[in-house]
Amino acid sequence: MIACIVVLLASCGQNTEVFSESSRAIKGYDPVAYFREGKPVKGDEALTYYWKEANWYFSTRENLDSFSRDPMKYAPQYGGYCAYGCSEGHKAPTDPAAWTIVDGKLYLNYNLEVKQKWLRNQEERIEQANKNWPVLKDEK
Repeated sequence: MIACIVVLLASCGQNTEVFSESSRAIKGYDPVAYFREGKPVKGDEALTYYWKEANWYFSTRENLDSFSRDPMKYAPQYGGYCAYGCSEGHKAPTDPAAWTIVDGKLYLNYNLEVKQKWLRNQEERIEQANKNWPVLKDEK
């Protein structure tokens, strides 16, 4: 019974445009920090911004303010779902440590192993994920 509930809860998180666990985008990591600090930084619950049905957490007030002015500049592509998965035609959760910035855009992957696959043909993967995303983002 408990296993069924866990599976149902995990799949419910993938029915939204933004991947979030417990309504926390990027598992509570600061999206702006990837650009400014070059690494994943855990956000502070006191510095939260609600956008696209998810709470986004920030490590500094400056990062929160930057995001609130232009969320699309800092939000991960494909709603924070795995970029590799989107290129394969499905939504998958992500690990905040498995990230890359390409042409000023943040991409997340399922884990570090999948990130390595992503890096092998990243340009083609981005092109395919961009084609798939308009349909995937609305999938239930």
